[in-house]
Amino acid sequence: MSILSILLLLLGIVLIVAGVAALLRRQLLWGVVLVVVGVILAPSSFAGL
Repeated sequence: MSILSILLLLLGIVLIVAGVAALLRRQLLWGVVLVVVGVILAPSSFAGL
């Protein structure tokens, strides 16, 4: 696993957590956007395995 894939994985996890936090604060649009981007980003780091 390269450094870039680890950074993408961490960024994806942070975005997912931020999206869930936004959903809990009733910011529906930002929450959904952050979760979707995080879900797309996080697994893409495993594509190089």
